[in-house]
Amino acid sequence: MNPDSWYHEKESAWLYRQVAAAEPDPHKQRLFTQLAAAAEEQAAKWEVSSQNTTRAAGRVFIPSLRARVVAQLLRLLGPRAMRSVLAAMKLRGLSIYTAPVAAGHAMPTTLSDVGVRHRGGLGGNLRATVFGVNDGLVSSASLVLGVAGASAPSSFVLVSGVAGLLAGALSMASGEYVSVRSQREMYEYQIALEREEIAEYPEEEAEELALIYEARGVALAQAREVSQALLAHPEQALDVLSREELGLNPDDLGSPLGAATASFLSFAAGAAVPLVPFLLGLTGSRALGATAALTIVALFAVGLALSLFTGRHALRGALRMVLIGGGAGVVAFWVGHVLGKLIH
Repeated sequence: MNPDSWYHEKESAWLYRQVAAAEPDPHKQRLFTQLAAAAEEQAAKWEVSSQNTTRAAGRVFIPSLRARVVAQLLRLLGPRAMRSVLAAMKLRGLSIYTAPVAAGHAMPTTLSDVGVRHRGGLGGNLRATVFGVNDGLVSSASLVLGVAGASAPSSFVLVSGVAGLLAGALSMASGEYVSVRSQREMYEYQIALEREEIAEYPEEEAEELALIYEARGVALAQAREVSQALLAHPEQALDVLSREELGLNPDDLGSPLGAATASFLSFAAGAAVPLVPFLLGLTGSRALGATAALTIVALFAVGLALSLFTGRHALRGALRMVLIGGGAGVVAFWVGHVLGKLIH
């Protein structure tokens, strides 16, 4: 018996039950409850096979730390928002949130079904936040260690670190603002054109949508029936036509200010960590040692957080992040040290 196989099935069953408990839709609840039962059956088979090995059967299952964290996030955010993380945990059945029937696209049967499969989750935003924190952490730690390596006074290191924090956070925020604003303007222009076409040529737009669904395997008569009903509600029709004809997602029209603020805060949060010892008044080697320790702990935590999205071994991912970020800090320190010697 491979003990990992038994444990994986038990953890999958446990997570399926967590998803079912957090899922308000009874049909989806039933699916994940059934998947939990199937995983339990597979785990039982692995356990029976263990009777012929040196490992005893009847092991006690304890969810991993990562699984418990995911369960907490499920309760807070819901399964749809967490589907990228759940996919990394190797759970099945997640296509119920994004995909379709066998034909490749779920034909809506009511107007409330329209556009459901396109609605985004928070997994990407969570991942972006973690990466923002990591960027701020590594860049600030490298700056602080580089300046400290040049034997600069603690006050100068602190000023340099704060300046680096603001420069990096403002740069990230301004870049995010311009990017989202430009994308939003492009989307708004194209959607406005589509709105005009719906108002002027509703029959033609309905037929175009029906043909799109027909190409995806839906009977033309049924496709025409739903598209005609859809065009009776212009705003919902605009949402669907924007997605199907233009390939645009109106949900992506995020707030430029909100995106800039989130980018600023995530970068600043990471960049502030290496500055804490200096803000507390530590100086010299004590401040430098405290900065290195805090940075290592923060890098370890970031690595653990990223393992939720990659599905890789949590400890291995955390150690890799420590090695990468720590390596950058060591290089910055020695470069600063050499430059300091040359300057002085």
